[in-house]
Amino acid sequence: MKKLSFVLVLFGTLLFVQDIHAQAVKWYTFSEAVKLNEKAPRKIMIDVYTDWCGWCKVMDEQTFQHPDIAKILNEKYYAVKFDAERRDTVIFQETVFLNKGEGRRPTHDLAVALLNGKMSYPSIVFMNEKNQLITAVPGFQKPEQMEPLLMYIFQSLYEKNLNYQEFVDGYKKESSNGTN
Repeated sequence: MKKLSFVLVLFGTLLFVQDIHAQAVKWYTFSEAVKLNEKAPRKIMIDVYTDWCGWCKVMDEQTFQHPDIAKILNEKYYAVKFDAERRDTVIFQETVFLNKGEGRRPTHDLAVALLNGKMSYPSIVFMNEKNQLITAVPGFQKPEQMEPLLMYIFQSLYEKNLNYQEFVDGYKKESSNGTN
């Protein structure tokens, strides 16, 4: 009987660990996401962060590890982590982007371009299926803030002139009714 209990506990633990692992966000490099987007178009969500940013770390732990957020990102987006202070060269749309190493905390040129020079961390950048910038959203996003944002962008509701706040209010109402 003890053997059976041990086996059941072990099996349950393995299923739990597997479930957590299955919910991890599949992160791509910026170049990988752009290349994948050419073959199988999806929107791209870019987490622009820095190593020293405390809120970036909190967002990694609370938001990106949330199972609902991970599922949406894995199924509907190419998710990218982009260190705004990285030192390598990125070539995008025939333009060379790099970190010139100037200043106390030198910033990569691609991060500056993606954020339109408004450097705030964390920031979430969205690109469409043609690798064109949709918008950048600065600041920490809780899972309950991130989910409607991801769905609004995924459904291209910004193109239909649907007010974002009205969408969020309706989304919250649907979620509280259990229909979402």
